[in-house]
This record gives sequence, structure tokens and C-alpha cells, in this order.
Amino acid sequence: MSVPVNRPPIYLLVPISMLCTLVAVVFGRLAYGLVLPVMRETLGLTYTQAANLGTVTALGYLVLLLYAGVFAGRHGGKRSILLGLSLAACGFAGLSQFSAYPLLMLCMTLMGFGTAFTFTPLVSLLGAWYPERRGMVIGFSGSGVGIGILLAGSLVPVITQSGEEASWRMIWAGFAAIALFVIAMVAIFLRNPPQHEMSVSMVQGLKTVYRNPHVVRMAMIYGIVGLTYIVQVLFMYSFALDAGVPAPTAGRLVAVMGFMSIFSGPIWGWLADRVGHGRALTFCMCVAIFATLLPVVWPVTLAFTVHFVLTGLSVSGLFTSVLAAATSTVKPQHAAMAVSFVTVFFALGQLVGPALAGLLIDWQQDFRLTFALSAVLMLVGAVASYGSTAVARTQARAE
Repeated sequence: MSVPVNRPPIYLLVPISMLCTLVAVVFGRLAYGLVLPVMRETLGLTYTQAANLGTVTALGYLVLLLYAGVFAGRHGGKRSILLGLSLAACGFAGLSQFSAYPLLMLCMTLMGFGTAFTFTPLVSLLGAWYPERRGMVIGFSGSGVGIGILLAGSLVPVITQSGEEASWRMIWAGFAAIALFVIAMVAIFLRNPPQHEMSVSMVQGLKTVYRNPHVVRMAMIYGIVGLTYIVQVLFMYSFALDAGVPAPTAGRLVAVMGFMSIFSGPIWGWLADRVGHGRALTFCMCVAIFATLLPVVWPVTLAFTVHFVLTGLSVSGLFTSVLAAATSTVKPQHAAMAVSFVTVFFALGQLVGPALAGLLIDWQQDFRLTFALSAVLMLVGAVASYGSTAVARTQARAE
């Protein structure tokens, strides 16, 4: 394995990658669920309208997901990341100022564009600079999600409960300021790795992976993960408030979930390498099912506490196990295409999840049916993941 020369030191690259993940994923996709209750009440939005705002963010991410990889390949990962962070910053700044629903939709779409242009090129750039430590550097960048959820869960509910009518606008303005700081850090310190010629074209790579039954199965499972995870992120905090959990307590529970997820990814990866990705994914799915159902049948503070703890322990394992399994039956030169392929299904799940959940919540005026159906979908994913090991073995013998 060739090692790039004159590469940036890992102690500089890792913190910058964590900050990029914090802005693009946590601020751009996940923090909306924490801001949503006060933002919805202040603007007089229905749950369907609020969910549609989350949907357009997912749509923006989905539409540009594959193109962002092409853009990064042509113009460099650094330029793509700078573009993505700038789009996200514009979205944050707009949300801090606008009240008209069409403008809010535009801002949320820009945030989805920003995530697409930032996260996937960032992962590719990290792996290119440190191929011999690929898992470690990418794992550290993913820890930025857990750290961001920890900080957002600790601070956002306190700010939104301060009594200020526009407190949620202060949050988006703060996100915009942090994004500008990260843009400056990327512009000054991040460098593109040496260019390497691709051994296969995008069309050839995609043909290879979508004809791979194991990859297709992982794509279906990842779609379920995307749908159920975004519904949990957007509405479980609101469910807890509706069930009588005080906002500061609910915020601390979200923070605990983020803290748990900082460390759970590497642990699940270690377990999957030893017992098999399919088995680890099945077990992880079962933990997530139990965590989702518990508040449905017992909507009290203790149940929500267990939910957020178990979700923090399992969610990184879902992501890690699916992506590891998706690349386990393809050649190394097709691994990136396999990741892109399954991630499209993940984005599709995140696209339809908020809209469907919002309709169900408005219809029932209750959250329990939505999360019960989420658990049913996760059960389908658990059954599919249980059979994935046999599919992988059959495919390996055939090859």
C-alpha cells in the first residue's frame, strides 16, 4: 500500500474532519429535531409542514449525493467540502432570519446540498491521505456526530426554553458562525491528496454493485435504517416532551445518546470483524427495536432514558455494520461504488421518513403509532440482515 508523501499530520486532519462532520451532519441534518418544537410553535406550523422541512433537506442530500462524488473527483475534495460548508452556512443564516415557509424550505434544501458536498468527499479524502489508517481516521470523523449530538442536546433545549420568542433563531445563527469558522480552518489547513486514476468508471462500478445480491440486500437494510433513524431524530424528542418529560431532562437524554455514540462505532466494528457483519447487524437491529418499542408501550421518563441510551449504543453499529458488510463481497476498486450505492437508499429512507411520520402524527395526534411502525420496519431489516451471512457465503463460493 503506497503512502502519500507530504500529507497533513493526523493530529491536524482529524480535528478538522470532526468539525466538518459536526457542521454538515449534526447541524445540517440532526439538530433540527431539537429546534423543531419551539420553531414549530412560534411559526404556527403543523407537524406535516415541519416534517416536510426535514424531507426537503433529505431530498437535497439525495439529489446531489452521487454528483458530489463526481464533483470531488474532478475538482478535488477540498473544493467540494468548502462548497458544501458554504451552502450549509447559507441555510443556517437564512433560518435565523426568515419566517416565510417557502424561504424556510429553500434554506433546509441548502443544508441538504451542504451535507452531500461535504460528508462523502470528506470520507474519501481522509482515506486517500491515510490508507493504512483508513478505519481509524474515518471513525474519528464519525465521532464528530456523537460529540455534536452531545453538545446540541446539552445546549439547544436550554436556549429554546429561555423564554425568548426567537431563541431558536439564535441557535441557527450560532450554527452559521461555527460553520464560517470551520470554512476558514478547511481553507487554511486542508489539502487535497495526490490524484489517482480510477481503475473503473462510475458506470462500470455501479453495474457491478447493483448486480451483487449481497450489496442490494444491504442497500435495502440501509434504507430502513435511514427511514427509522431520521424519524427517531426528528420526533422522539417531541414525543418525550408530549409524554411529560421536562425539556431540560429530554435534552440531557439526547446528550447522553450522543456521548454513547462517540464510542460505540469502534466497538461495533471490532465485534463485527469477529462474529461477522451480518450477525453484528442483526443483534444491533434487535437492540434498536427494543429501544424504539419501549416508550411506545411505556411512555414515562425511565423508558425514554433507556431508549436514548440504547439508541446511542446501537446507532453507530448500524451504520458501521451496514457499510462494512456492503464492501465485504466486492473487489477493492468497487468498494467506493458499493458505499455510494447503499447510501442512496439510506438517503431515500431519510427522504420519505419525515413526511410519512408527520402525516401519521397529525392524523393520530399521537406519536406511538409512528414509532410502532418504525419498529416493524426494523424487524424486517433484522430478518434481512440475519439471512445476509448465508447470501455472502453462497456468493463467495460461486466466485
